[in-house]
Amino acid sequence: MNLIIITNRLIRLIGNLFKLFSYLFHAVLPKTRFTIPIYSKHKLPWKNTSAIPRVIWQTNYSNRSTLPVYLNYLFNRLMSLDYDYRYVSTEEREQFMREQAPDHVYQAYQKLTDGAAQADLWRITVLYQQGGIYMDIDATLVWPLRRILKNEQEALYIKFKKGNTDYTNFFLATVPHNPHYQTIMDTIVNNIENYDVEKGVYGTTGPEALNRVLQGKSVHARGRNYVCIQGTFTNEHFQYLDKPRGKWTHQDPKDLIKK
Repeated sequence: MNLIIITNRLIRLIGNLFKLFSYLFHAVLPKTRFTIPIYSKHKLPWKNTSAIPRVIWQTNYSNRSTLPVYLNYLFNRLMSLDYDYRYVSTEEREQFMREQAPDHVYQAYQKLTDGAAQADLWRITVLYQQGGIYMDIDATLVWPLRRILKNEQEALYIKFKKGNTDYTNFFLATVPHNPHYQTIMDTIVNNIENYDVEKGVYGTTGPEALNRVLQGKSVHARGRNYVCIQGTFTNEHFQYLDKPRGKWTHQDPKDLIKK
């Protein structure tokens, strides 16, 4: 069996054990929270063989997190000690889009009422402008990041499973000014300006917009089991403990765009 798959399974086992412990922990200490740093500088030197900038981007509604979310952050840092880490708050996302994004992109961003949808557009914009790696707050690396991205000179995408043609956006890695990202950004903006309620978040700003652009394109992609998985250390309960029903799946699609 491939060593990465073995490691993947061990990580899932460890993560699930910590997840079970976290139910007890937060039952005993329901108000205890841990702070994910706004910035964490790389801890190890490394000659970058990839053109992708060595910075990880993450965002969430708060960096005051429950135990399993924080453990997930710590595990990812252990897998990426030679990368800088940046957490971007809701307010900082808005500031970046206002000051750095093209005006029509910012205006589209302002129409979104859901934090996850805003994060979808922000991640594409910040990666297009500055490059680097984006991971959802519940994403977990299964292999050291520098080995995953070794010699990558443009971008890496992940698919849900081997042989699947659908790309996901919970992990993205790219050089700055990737033309595919420009097209994805424009596609999302067009979706917002011509909103189809049947598409909701997933089809308007999420993976469906990514797939619409990438289908038929020659890009480097790997199965998620070899790169990054979700829900290993945490789940919706712990991620939204301070914001019940805060996940995008609970929002009425009719309310996604400001009237």
